[in-house]
Amino acid sequence: MSKVITGIRKQSEVQKSWVLFDAKDAVLGRLASTVAKVLKGKHKPEYVPYLDCGDNVIIVNAAKVHLSGKKTDPKIGKVYHRHTGYPGGIKEESASSILSGRYPERVLEMAILRMLKKTPQRKALMSNLRLYAGGDHPHEGQCPILYDFAGANSKNIKRSVL
Repeated sequence: MSKVITGIRKQSEVQKSWVLFDAKDAVLGRLASTVAKVLKGKHKPEYVPYLDCGDNVIIVNAAKVHLSGKKTDPKIGKVYHRHTGYPGGIKEESASSILSGRYPERVLEMAILRMLKKTPQRKALMSNLRLYAGGDHPHEGQCPILYDFAGANSKNIKRSVL
């Protein structure tokens, strides 16, 4: 018989597991929102907003994520802005140049980061995320559970046009 917990939960009572996502041909926004829910713990019935109830997430093939529409177009596509801190220091970079650059997993990382609530807890939740541009990862010892992202909805994965 399992122990039913009612009342106030503590961080020591939270049981975390490891979840593996494959981002190959996955639509960026749909994947980011699903990963944000798993990181926060909203998929669990024991969810408490003030605790870190979420699971540890591993994402492989982050460089092969799909941006829908014209977001990959370098002229009119999605643009990320940042500021250097100096006057006139606004820098902008397109999503397609980031995906073809040195750290292509940053597009997915920024999407997930911006889907989490802007609280001090966000940094702790992002520390439970591991992103890899390729198909292999060093977390086999944790026995991650494969999340069937493609099977959840037919719109989650980019389908090739025949």
